[in-house]
Amino acid sequence: MRSKQLAGLVLALFGVVSTAAHAGPAEYVYTPTVEEGEKEIDFKSGFQKNRDGSSQTATSLGFGYGVNSWWFSELYAKYQRAPGEASAFDAWEWENKFQLTETGQYAVDVGFLLEIERPQDRGEGYELTYGPLFQKEWGNVQGNFNLLWQKHVRATETFDTELKYQGQLKYRASEHLEWGAQAFGTLGQWDKWAPRSEQEHKWGPALFGKFRVGSHEFVKWNAALLHGFTDGTANNTLRLQAEYEF
Repeated sequence: MRSKQLAGLVLALFGVVSTAAHAGPAEYVYTPTVEEGEKEIDFKSGFQKNRDGSSQTATSLGFGYGVNSWWFSELYAKYQRAPGEASAFDAWEWENKFQLTETGQYAVDVGFLLEIERPQDRGEGYELTYGPLFQKEWGNVQGNFNLLWQKHVRATETFDTELKYQGQLKYRASEHLEWGAQAFGTLGQWDKWAPRSEQEHKWGPALFGKFRVGSHEFVKWNAALLHGFTDGTANNTLRLQAEYEF
């Protein structure tokens, strides 16, 4: 029953619009788990130092809700500051995360992401990010790996459909403080990868934490300092995410 409902919902969402989203300095690693009834206020921010010496920032603020045991939906307002420009509103984003397997039921937990974005620049049309989300546990170690496709439709400009990846490892030293690493990359056109020098690959150390602020209220956070490893990647990126869950 769950798979039929999920398939119908995904098809309906695709029928609304097909598009893609560009990764920025505030990009974060998606996880496949969903908690029914959970509400959250989510803040993300990132600072990026480019190879030409310029810098840019991105921030977003969202409200999310666990609609049921397998669907989490969140709406974001996104802002960015491009090199040499002032900070300005960038886009509305509707994120939908679907949990496809019960947690711990199989060796790997699996989810699916469908993210629809409406940029302020109407020439970009709509943006869509979609793809599978994977999570694996090894005792106190948790690993995540996601493959994401991004495309634009109804745009006056031409965009390739790109293939991106996200990765994360973290060691659960304690609930209040965990440590690990995060990685993000863009390989180029999904069916014809760009030369390696033009691809985007950045990874580095990350910290994670969670603390209680009420009987059923928590603040979760994670931060990472990422280094770029190709000419097509920013030199350094500092990213932060904080979630108030209630």
